[in-house]
This record gives sequence, C-alpha cells and structure tokens, in this order.
Amino acid sequence: MAAPKVAVVGAGVIGLSTALCITETCPSCSVTVLSDQFSPNTTSDIAAGMLIPHTYPGTPIHMQKQWFKETFTYLFAISNSAEASEAGIHLVSGWQVFKNAPKEELPFWSDVVLGFRPMSEAELQKFPQYRFGQAFTTLKCDCPPYLLWLEKRLKATGVQMYTRKVADLWELHSEYNVIVNCAGIGAHQLVGDKKLFPIRGQVLKVHAPWVKNFIRDGDGLTYIYPGIHRVTLGGTREKESWSLSPDPGTTKDIFDRCCSLEPSLRGARDIKVKVGLRPSRQSVRLQREVLSQGGVKLPVVHNYGHGAGGFSVHRGTAKEAAHLVGECIAALQGSSSRAKL
Repeated sequence: MAAPKVAVVGAGVIGLSTALCITETCPSCSVTVLSDQFSPNTTSDIAAGMLIPHTYPGTPIHMQKQWFKETFTYLFAISNSAEASEAGIHLVSGWQVFKNAPKEELPFWSDVVLGFRPMSEAELQKFPQYRFGQAFTTLKCDCPPYLLWLEKRLKATGVQMYTRKVADLWELHSEYNVIVNCAGIGAHQLVGDKKLFPIRGQVLKVHAPWVKNFIRDGDGLTYIYPGIHRVTLGGTREKESWSLSPDPGTTKDIFDRCCSLEPSLRGARDIKVKVGLRPSRQSVRLQREVLSQGGVKLPVVHNYGHGAGGFSVHRGTAKEAAHLVGECIAALQGSSSRAKL
C-alpha cells in the first residue's frame, strides 16, 4: 500500500508527543495533526508541567512507573542539551510536605526522580505546621514553549497541522488509514466516553523570581512550582465542573494557601488567573479499536484521559500509542497483501 496516512486528533502535549513518536517509529507514515485549538489555547498550556506523577487507580503501577521513567529520561536528555531553554525544560528541587506521615513513605516514582530522601528536622522548620516531608529534584516543563518546540520538531519532519474541529471520527475515514484520538476532555463528546470527566483546575501565574524551590502539600491541592519566567500557584480539583471562568474567591484562597507555605509570595506581582479542565478517568485510555460501519472498518488508537498527570507520563504513553499505530498499519498491510493474492 502507499504511505499510510495517520491523523492525530488533538494538539495538546499528548497529541503532539504522540504525533512525534509516530514519525520516529514509522518514518514511512504521512502524519497530520488536526485540532480545533493549538498552543497557546490548549488545556496543556495552563498545566504547571511538573514531573510528579498522579496515581491512576485503574492502571497497573508497573505501567505507570514505566511511562514516568520514559518521560523523565526523555526530558532529562533535553534539559542537558542546548535546546533546554527553547523547550522550556529545567531541573527544580524542592519539598513535598505532609501534616501526617503518608502510608507510603516511598512513592513508586521515588527512584526515578533525583536524590529522593526524607526531609531533615532542620528543613522541616521552614514548615511549622507540617510533620513529615520528602525532598527531591525533578523536571519542570514550561508548557507553552514546550508545545511550540514540539510543533517545530513536527514541522521539521514534514507533519502537517490544520485547525479543524472534528465532530465524528468517521468524517476522517476517507482521508486517513488510521486515526489517533488524543482529544483530551473533547473525547467526552467525540467518542461518547462517559467514564471521562473534567476536574477543573484554577491556577495563578505570578512574577516572583526569588522563589527557586518547589513546595507541594502532600494532598496535592496546594503547590508552588517555579518556572523559567513565572511561578505557578495552585490549585483546585473540582470534579465534574465544566466552568472555564475564573472565580475571584478561589483566586484569593489559592493565594492565601500558597502564602502560608511561602510567606514571601505576598510580594508577588502581575498575577494572572488561568482555568483548565483536566481530562480525568480511572485509567488512561490507551488502546486499539476497530470501528465498523456498513462493512467499512476504521482503525483507531485512543490515547487520552491523563487527568492531572499528563506531563508526567506524556512521552511514555505517546511511545505506547505509536506502537499501537504500528500494529494497525501492519494489520492493514497484511490485509491489503492478502487481497492481492
């Protein structure tokens, strides 16, 4: 068959990374990215981009660890290259603090991040209301530059990108051989996934260049993540809320909570409020599916539902999705050679 045509629906961090992995594993493919929004208007643009995994209850831990490790290794190599600044990737050290010691003192990812250890008594004095903590160094992606860097890499390999609202995967079947669904929260409507729900996140992006270390409450609700130009303060986790309007009361609450962890933030300037809907489900949907309609078959690979942990596992899940695309193409080539016989 001629060069297989693959359409990736969605241009957040999952869609762009998946498209890039497909070009790497299947160089003969022609890859197109279709999305109604590109950076800076995606959910990924709002994310803090910290590599601290969130656990998916429905996914085996060994798989989550593999995805995280592959993502960390990939970004660590970029952070050690001349492209680190353009890609917005840097190492950041800091603390995760707990009011009571967690049941699991060593999270599954503790040996992937750098220098993971319990905090000393002296360090804990910085956080008088907390009794236990973990110190480590991880990676942070400044999301808008990272998405633009991914787009640039894709264009260099000949990937086409079009602004297009895809309402139904079937509308693509006459143009493409394989469809990859990386629609994030859009998959709720696009494929009618009732297991997918939004978790609304409101964050503040502030100018506070003196804040160099990340600080995260162990409950995951309150966090301070310093980026290259701005510090992200969070946050909220509002299940099933579809509102994209910033709430002023929430803004004050986030700011106060972060200032109680890092009082110097009272001097932060130029506060911008951002809201995004995390595409959440019990497990990431990462699978092949063959849709059929009136005898016509449409191979689809799904890769969505990463919730709050998308940046931490994006490269690992993209590699797996690209492998599934390879399986779809092999099946198509097998059936077309059988048809010739």
